[in-house]
Amino acid sequence: MKIKFAVIGQGHIGKRHAEMIRANSAAELVAVCDILPKAALGLDGMKEKFYSSVTEMLNNNSEVDVVNVCSPNGLHAEHTLQSLSAGKHVVIEKPMALKKEDCELLIHKAMQAHKQVFCVMQNRYSPPAVWLKEVVEKKIIGDIYIVQLNCYWNRDERYYAGKTWKGTQALDGGTLFTQFSHWIDLLYWLFGDIRDVQAKFADFNHKNLTEFEDSGLVNFRFMNGGMGTINYSTSAWDKNLESSITVIGSKGSLKVGGQYMDKVEYCHIKDYKMPELLPTAPANDYGAYKGSANNHHFIISNVIDTLKGNASMTTSALEGMKVVEIIERIYSLRNEDRKS
Repeated sequence: MKIKFAVIGQGHIGKRHAEMIRANSAAELVAVCDILPKAALGLDGMKEKFYSSVTEMLNNNSEVDVVNVCSPNGLHAEHTLQSLSAGKHVVIEKPMALKKEDCELLIHKAMQAHKQVFCVMQNRYSPPAVWLKEVVEKKIIGDIYIVQLNCYWNRDERYYAGKTWKGTQALDGGTLFTQFSHWIDLLYWLFGDIRDVQAKFADFNHKNLTEFEDSGLVNFRFMNGGMGTINYSTSAWDKNLESSITVIGSKGSLKVGGQYMDKVEYCHIKDYKMPELLPTAPANDYGAYKGSANNHHFIISNVIDTLKGNASMTTSALEGMKVVEIIERIYSLRNEDRKS
């Protein structure tokens, strides 16, 4: 029996979810929803049911098993709560929400409803990330000394042109939520929680585009030992520069780089031979800009396998909440930085 899906939001990422559901033989896309009309979204040829109201879609599709929430960040909590209340499992695009307390509310509701909440962190499926997880967990690289995460992307007026929610504090939430939460997730997934956080922020060229910073420098210590930094910006001129992670350990050093952390650029570890990795999926291409790796088909497959009892979820709601909590902690330092 096929798992039946509905998708809330038909922007770039919502369309990608719909595409991946249609492509999976064990899934069926039943309906989609968006506040914009079908014609404006380029969906005139779509065969599935189209709704302009989340409530109407949920009330008229009792057969739906899973709702994929791909609406603006600030609406993730509201739409997930509605879907859970309607008795549906939920897949939430990153970030899970913009506040830890909203994540807690969703987890509590999911437990009450006996439903699963999946969080989309598809970069965990990239071959370099899978390899790095093994190197760290098996202590092949030894004790962790220093980790540096660099994220330098381009998000200029082309990205924000005509947007109704991108760049707003209420619905976007900030650069770390919208552009770089995938990489915060990888940092947590690989090395664990952080403490002693310090940060500086700047808005170099987004003053007329966003309501928040475009760049930041963050440093911290890991709970498990070692130190780390996050250096990020959406001010790179014209196109994305890199998403990279450098690790210095007691037995060696490595760097996973490229525009989307898609290739191992350096690996020098004691008594270790670098294996040949599978190619990384290309980045999501949105025309004027590009996003992270196109691994959403893995997410849909994992949802289906988990609900059928054949696998466990790759990113749980608790992990999704942890990413939000880490970003909240970093952003709590913005007012402090303004005073200095």
